Amino acid sequence: MQISDTTLPEVKLIQPVRHGDARGYFSEVYREEALAKAGVDVHFVQENQSLSAAAGVVRGLHFQLAPMAQAKLVRVVAGAILDVAVDIRRGSPRYGKHVAVALSAADGNQLFVPEGFAHGFCTLEPNTVVIYKVNRYWSLEHERGLLWNDPALGVDWRLCGSEPVLSEKDRHYPVLADLPAHFTYK
Repeated sequence: MQISDTTLPEVKLIQPVRHGDARGYFSEVYREEALAKAGVDVHFVQENQSLSAAAGVVRGLHFQLAPMAQAKLVRVVAGAILDVAVDIRRGSPRYGKHVAVALSAADGNQLFVPEGFAHGFCTLEPNTVVIYKVNRYWSLEHERGLLWNDPALGVDWRLCGSEPVLSEKDRHYPVLADLPAHFTYK
């Protein structure tokens, strides 16, 4: 498995190696010791799955507060997404900066998003299935978000002028300028 930094060094791109033959392929998609060697020393406790029926579904930007803050390991098992992580750690030299990576079932690539980052994605194909591991359990009480289309973030969601499909709560999160200091850079 190949693990590399993105433009936000704490966010890692993971490319599992596929071993193919006439039957298809085999791939090791998760190996704790390989991730730990690359600085991702996280114990995952829950795995989530979402199906988005249409292209242009935007989910996010989400995060959880301490003590339930979550790191995520995201992969796509059907379709494709634009996966986005935003640094929301006050005092970080990259505060408010984002990384956007296309993840697809065809490529098998994954994105590790650490605690202190808001996370979201936009489906690039219909019937996209996303699976992600988290290191802490979901908690409604600790759930928060950042407005997905805050102009200060400058995220190109690849909607090509189409209206996104959004949940009601994702339409009403605060912009970065109004976001309390939930996380601080260490």
